[in-house]
Amino acid sequence: MSKTAIAFAGFASWALLLLIMMEAIRSWLVMSRQVAANQFQPGNENLSPFMQRLARAHLNCIEGLAVFGGLMVVALVTGKSGLTDGLALWFLLARLVQSCCHLASLSVAAVTLRFAAFAVQLVIGAIWAVRLLAALL
Repeated sequence: MSKTAIAFAGFASWALLLLIMMEAIRSWLVMSRQVAANQFQPGNENLSPFMQRLARAHLNCIEGLAVFGGLMVVALVTGKSGLTDGLALWFLLARLVQSCCHLASLSVAAVTLRFAAFAVQLVIGAIWAVRLLAALL
């Protein structure tokens, strides 16, 4: 399996894990009668700061799947994953760092590291886009 396929599967699985975490906590809140089932807001605005960060970290992954995942899928379906493989696992690592920083804290240091991890993903995505477009045109 290519590193791009591993990174894509890891990225999607990470987004799924964040969703499972959020829904497990929400289920516990309902079952323990701390929150009524119909009181949840999409961004968890009425819940703890951690739950709000968890919702945002999950949404960041979903937003990123369309862009970065799209580039990985193009590479995979066109047989050009050699153009993305070299940076694929670095991309996944940067995504995991970004999400973990998001979950951990809103401190200046955490937000700065989170942004740096996102910037790494942007650079990798731009490199992939240029390489793929050049190879496919």
